[in-house]
Amino acid sequence: MSYAAPLKDMLFNIKYLAGIDQIQQLPGMQDAGLDTTQAVLEEAAKFNEGVLSPLNWAGDQNPTSWKDGVVTATPGFKEAFQQFTEAGWQGLQHPVAYGGQGLPKTIGASVGEMQNAANMSFALLPLLTDGAIEALLTAGSPELNAVYLEKLVSGQWTGTMDLTEPQAGSDLAAVRTRAEPQPDGTYKIAGTKIFITWGEHELAENIIHLVLARVNGAPAGVKGISLFVVPKFMVNADGTLGARNDVHCVSIEHKLGIKASPTCVLQYGDNGGAAGYLVGEENRGLEYMFIMMNAARYGVGVQGIAIAERAYQTAVQFAKDRIQSRPVDGSLPAAGPIIHHPDVKRMLMTMRAYTEGCRALSSVAAAAYDVAHHSPDAEVAEQNETIYEFMVPLIKGFSTEMSQEVTSLGVQVHGGMGFIEETGCAQYYRDSKILTIYEGTTAIQANDLVGRKTARDGGQTAKALALQVETTEAALTALATPDALAMAKRLAAARLAFVDVVNFMAANAKSNPNDAYAGSVPYLMLAGNFMAGWQMGRALLVAHEALQRGEDTAFMQAKITTARFYADHILTKVPGLRDSIVDGAGSVTALALDAF
Repeated sequence: MSYAAPLKDMLFNIKYLAGIDQIQQLPGMQDAGLDTTQAVLEEAAKFNEGVLSPLNWAGDQNPTSWKDGVVTATPGFKEAFQQFTEAGWQGLQHPVAYGGQGLPKTIGASVGEMQNAANMSFALLPLLTDGAIEALLTAGSPELNAVYLEKLVSGQWTGTMDLTEPQAGSDLAAVRTRAEPQPDGTYKIAGTKIFITWGEHELAENIIHLVLARVNGAPAGVKGISLFVVPKFMVNADGTLGARNDVHCVSIEHKLGIKASPTCVLQYGDNGGAAGYLVGEENRGLEYMFIMMNAARYGVGVQGIAIAERAYQTAVQFAKDRIQSRPVDGSLPAAGPIIHHPDVKRMLMTMRAYTEGCRALSSVAAAAYDVAHHSPDAEVAEQNETIYEFMVPLIKGFSTEMSQEVTSLGVQVHGGMGFIEETGCAQYYRDSKILTIYEGTTAIQANDLVGRKTARDGGQTAKALALQVETTEAALTALATPDALAMAKRLAAARLAFVDVVNFMAANAKSNPNDAYAGSVPYLMLAGNFMAGWQMGRALLVAHEALQRGEDTAFMQAKITTARFYADHILTKVPGLRDSIVDGAGSVTALALDAF
């Protein structure tokens, strides 16, 4: 159950697909070249393989506990978090002005994948702190940021996002937590928040909750929600910690997976009201929280890639070790390792191709984010922001649904042993399920893709990306190797299906919303599959060029083989998804409620 970071694949994506050399040319990114990238990733691999990974199984077997309001983490987690913060990993991609290292998301995403593959329960703590930092950087006042940001960036304090309530779920219009203005400019916060990841712990000296609440007299619905900073411990004028604030953990959930991560029920205001500080302006809280949510959604997509990689590595090692049955081609005189069997190869290659395709897509999206936030050319920045925003629901939705299939295949490769906890692959399967649910279910991501990312601009962003894919197809056709021609053919068929569905969504999202949204999740899966397939096509081109130079021939040939497998076995699903959406919408919407 050990983990080895896939450094070669990460560096391949960052160098060739994300274009780290171009990112290095952006203002403030001069130190973020390939040498820096490699050095950072190698150090991250040592930490995650050596410190976090050994705690993963322990966290599942001896999860976080709660008693009398006190949350106790899995033994070893506190010491690991201390090492994590002392090494500066929390501040990796945050501003130098607040003590961070200012490295691009393109590097940070790969480090985040390692953390989550090594120990997803642990990695949730810095992931949510990252989101809190982004929200404050965008909407926090200078006074608020002066108090909180440096401590969050260092990891000395951690952050949470407190949205959900018992009656609200994902419908934030139903939020009831109250905020009462005080004469000194603060607010008294009262209410209950549920599903708060790492909402209480003793790993850091303070916890900074970002809380959605309604100011007295605010408008109904989402337009009346405001965002507040509510610290676990009050912060004195000199920066030292004061009294405990009126927020307490009243229980933690007993979960299917990620058991070492405490999922808390937080009670605000049992003793007069928790002191809160307004972020930005009243009634704009959801707008600000979406900044945090978008960062978290991308991060959850990376979690899907991470857990898929962990499951793949475990399955490959088992398949090499497990002796059972003579190969069907008679290549061995007796029973041999099951990796010789064609269906085991098929399962392993499916796991590998999905994981590498999604990793490539996430790396390219991270590069778009970096350009959007650092390019001095406003038009280029806006174009890349639009691309990144389009990609986020795909990375969150497709990569996490993919992780369900990959971790399930990991169990299947193990056979009966996969159903036994001690092999470890059952944990990956259980841990992965939450990824399709939290930070917005797959359906919520799909609705976002249809409404905000496709219908709003008439499908123009999606079609512009399709034109870029067409350029890749032409390059593959010109290369004219059997693998390149097969990829070009599959990409072309997928592109036509993608554009057809984009047109369908743009035409029907408002006029026939039931038909459009009945196909929203299949559309997300189609688009994610297609965009990841595009990156695999680009990877095939790069790997062929590298082979011609004699560069790392084993790795490059494996990359071509994996891309070809993706084309033949995964990309081919896209036209069928098109049919289910465009031709099959009516068979969903025609169902009467009494059919259930």
